[in-house]
Amino acid sequence: MFPLPRRLRRVLLVLLGTGLALAGVVGGLNAYVLLSQDDKIASDVADVPHAQAAIVLGAFVNPDGTMSTMLADRVQQGAALYRAGKVDSVLVSGDHGRWSYDEPDTMRKALEAQGVPSRRIFTDHAGFDTWASMERARTIFGIHTAVVVTQDFHLSRALLLAESAGLKATGLDASLHGYGKQGLISDVREVVARVKGVGEAVLQPAALGGPPHPITGDGRKSWGEQRPMTASTGR
Repeated sequence: MFPLPRRLRRVLLVLLGTGLALAGVVGGLNAYVLLSQDDKIASDVADVPHAQAAIVLGAFVNPDGTMSTMLADRVQQGAALYRAGKVDSVLVSGDHGRWSYDEPDTMRKALEAQGVPSRRIFTDHAGFDTWASMERARTIFGIHTAVVVTQDFHLSRALLLAESAGLKATGLDASLHGYGKQGLISDVREVVARVKGVGEAVLQPAALGGPPHPITGDGRKSWGEQRPMTASTGR
C-alpha cells in the first residue's frame, strides 16, 4: 500500500477530530436534556399532580383526516387526564399552517368524542414546533401549571422548553403502542431536535403572537375560523 500524502493525512485527522468533537457535543446535550427532566415524567395518569391544563402536542394527521396512532395516543392520554380530574382544561397545540392540514381541530374533535366538554378544550393553531407551543401556552393562554402529553422520546425536550417558557410542568408518557416507521424516524430526528431545543431554551426566540384566550375562560373562543366552503367540493 502507498502511504498517504502528509497533507491528506492532516486533512483526514482534522475531519476525524471535528467529527468526534461534534458527536461529543450532540451526545452531551442529549444526555443533559434526558437527565435533567427524568424525574418529571410519569407513565400513569394516577401519578400526575393536578395542573391547570394538559398540553397535548400535535403529531401527524393522515391524508384522509384521521389521526396517526401516535397522535391518537396523545389525545387518549389527554382525555384520561381530564376525566381523572387531574386537569381543568385541555390545550391542543399543533400545526395548522394551511387549510388542508389541521392538527388542532382533529385533536379537538377527538377529545369531544371522548367526553371532554367543548368549553374546556382550547386550540392553538400556531403550535408549529414544541417551543412555540410552550411559549404560547403561557403568553396566549395564561397557563402556569401544566401536564405535557407526548411520547417518551419527545417528553424530556418538551419539558425543558416548558420550563424555559416559565411553566411549572410535569409530563405524561403517551407511548401506548409501537409506532413502526414513524417511531423510528421520530427517534432519529429527536437526537438533533434536542440540540435545537437547548438552543431555544437559552435564546428563547419569539413565538407568533395573537389575542389572549385565558385558560380559565371558554375554550370555544379559541377555536378560530372554520375551513371555508369550496364550490368544487361543497365542503
